[in-house]
Amino acid sequence: MPKATTEKLHHLAAGIDSQPAADVASILIQGQISAAQSVENAKAAITTAAMAMARTIRAGGSLYYIAAGSSGLMAAADAMELGGTFGIPADQIRIMMAGGIPTSAYMPGDTEDATADLEANLANLSEEDTVLVVSASGSTPYTLEAARLAVAAKSTLIAIANNADALLFEMSTHAIYLPTAPEIVSGSTRMGAGTAQKIALNTLSTLMALELGHIYDGMMVNLRADNIKLRERARRIVTTITGATLDAASAAIEKSNGNVKYACLLAAGAQSITEASDLLGDSGGHLRPALEKIRAKTRWETTHHRTEGTRS
Repeated sequence: MPKATTEKLHHLAAGIDSQPAADVASILIQGQISAAQSVENAKAAITTAAMAMARTIRAGGSLYYIAAGSSGLMAAADAMELGGTFGIPADQIRIMMAGGIPTSAYMPGDTEDATADLEANLANLSEEDTVLVVSASGSTPYTLEAARLAVAAKSTLIAIANNADALLFEMSTHAIYLPTAPEIVSGSTRMGAGTAQKIALNTLSTLMALELGHIYDGMMVNLRADNIKLRERARRIVTTITGATLDAASAAIEKSNGNVKYACLLAAGAQSITEASDLLGDSGGHLRPALEKIRAKTRWETTHHRTEGTRS
């Protein structure tokens, strides 16, 4: 069996331990840049996988992020951001990392082989769910077993790996192959492979959020404004989108209990939370068509009143 790309020696690594630090830094940086560029090759697979993730959230299913080692850290980081950034309900996100998410600098390596608890932890998987497994090699026992259970439950399976012949791809609904070069430090997949995985995960979750209507002109209109910084950001979002004053934006945010989409519609002319909710329901949660409706209504009412006033 040929050696996996992630275990091969990089051609620039020979003699690296005797080179000047600045030269080594350049090699390391270029390795990361090359890894980042490799994600472009997976654009089509990432796009279709992101749409599947959006369908799962819209249908009330759960997203499972499952991985081991440094891939687990990449996956957990993306999953943990979904609530604060895009308002994805926490009860629709599941994070499973071999050995559990570390609480110290100690991260044992043998946990990636520990599959005994997976069947019990994934007992509730269903067709409505999407399982996202990440493994640089594509052959980690923990992720392979999770993938097998996902297939058995008829869940959508998204596999991210950095080896073309990854075993995970054989089971996946969506195979995301990230063709990174061998690591400058052989086998240290927190480097190039991890960089590519992080970019792929960022792209997946952001495309999912776009499909769900949680981004408007590059602004997070479904953010959870639960601290000073985010409440200020919410105010700026409302003023930028609607042209309302900061005071009017603050009032709209307060009336909507921090729901930025509702606040935008209120600031644009919606008369109540119920009207704002109905508009978003009709638009599938997308703010732009809802705003266009409320603005068209406001223009019509203004024109109608002006016409009535002229007649009288």
